[in-house]
Amino acid sequence: MLFKNHKTPKPAFAPSALPLSGQQEPRSGLVIGVVISSVLVLGLVAVALGVMQPSNMAASDRLSGAEKTNNPDQVAPEQTLVLNIVPVPAPVETAAVEQAPEATPFITETRIRSGDTLATVLKRLDISDGDLLNFLTREPKARSVYKLNVGRTVQAATNDDGDLMWVRYYHTPNAETNGPGVAKTLQITATKGGFEAEELQQPLETHVEVAVGTIRSSLFAATDIAGIPDGITMQMADVLSNKVDFLRGLRVGDQFRVVYETRTIGGRHAGAGRVLAIEFINGGKTYNAVWFSPDGDKGNYYTLEGESLRGAFLRNSLKFSRISSTFGMRKLPGLQAWSGHHAGVDYAAPTGTPIHATADGTVDFVGWKNGYGNTIILRHHSKITTLYAHQSRFAAGLKAGMKVSQGDLIGYVGSTGWSTGPHLHYEFRVADKPIDPLTATANMPTAKPLAEEHRDQFAQVVAPYKQQLQVLAKFQEAVPETSNVARR
Repeated sequence: MLFKNHKTPKPAFAPSALPLSGQQEPRSGLVIGVVISSVLVLGLVAVALGVMQPSNMAASDRLSGAEKTNNPDQVAPEQTLVLNIVPVPAPVETAAVEQAPEATPFITETRIRSGDTLATVLKRLDISDGDLLNFLTREPKARSVYKLNVGRTVQAATNDDGDLMWVRYYHTPNAETNGPGVAKTLQITATKGGFEAEELQQPLETHVEVAVGTIRSSLFAATDIAGIPDGITMQMADVLSNKVDFLRGLRVGDQFRVVYETRTIGGRHAGAGRVLAIEFINGGKTYNAVWFSPDGDKGNYYTLEGESLRGAFLRNSLKFSRISSTFGMRKLPGLQAWSGHHAGVDYAAPTGTPIHATADGTVDFVGWKNGYGNTIILRHHSKITTLYAHQSRFAAGLKAGMKVSQGDLIGYVGSTGWSTGPHLHYEFRVADKPIDPLTATANMPTAKPLAEEHRDQFAQVVAPYKQQLQVLAKFQEAVPETSNVARR
């Protein structure tokens, strides 16, 4: 109970989201509690007691007069404290009552569904004011309501007489900013003359959580068991993309430990934050990363030793996703049947999956190329070229001679040329000689290393995360069944 869904401020240890199912594995929860307690030993006990035991004076001050007289050292039960903080109405003379307190609005809520329009959303909220619909369709300040995002929340408030007070559309519950993130809301307020629209921003609350897991079929299957949000899962793959091939290189038994942020607003989940630290064991090799921002604004991921993880070339040109994690594991029979098509790597993916440039470069060729079908060739430094074949279409406006940056969209997966199924064929060549792209990118130099003047600050930031990862590793070793839960 102490560690289930536990959230703490940075950078305290908070082993939540452990890959357990409390309903399906009731005995695992007991074992976890015992093992974590043994790992953390007396430290957590002392902290827990320090937090839970109020001073005699503080407890005494909370007691009623009668309780103080009978037993001044007695600590009142928690429910009594809650009752005592509710003010008891004192007798008030009729002449002293000038006005009634403001009425509490009646709030209704709905979520955007697929195929919804403004009219259908307002109807579900029991709003039949035609003037409001007209206002929303013509008011420039209400522009955010033009795009109804499925799953987002819309609220409406009315007074005791049933008159509309306001409508709120939580169109961006987790907007990325330089700070901890904000929730962006469109509020439409009813006035005497009609309506007013304004965009509101509310800071989000950030919490730190941890999770562990073991790969049994795919990364998403493991993170689902661990209760990790999809946004964090994709970040995990992106952070270590130059070290681990998450599309083809995962093995059964691979393990991960991760420290990450979640965000809430008013006690409600608003989305995932940032991966703060991660350790991934792939094929017996350990890879790790930690987020470091020396100025609190821009930052990057480094190994625990301070080496930059941003490589000169991305290992994969397809962004990892729930769909690609399924398709990427498949083998495509017959794709190597013709001469010259054996020098690269094939990534099975649905038609239309975006393809991204693996490094900065110049478009050397874009068009049809025999059995390769729709193909793009990018020229990079040191006589390096990369080839992307069988595309269904190219990114709009892409032409030979154009400059592209690492991660730029260049095309979409297809099945053109001599292809038997939708996939991306990717080649890496040096002086027109094909080499294995997986080993080539791994040996490429990384981006600018950590500046020497930031080393001391980096060491201070890394220390608590390193300790958290060590504790999680001991936990996985002591209770391996917690990360070996079979899917049912």
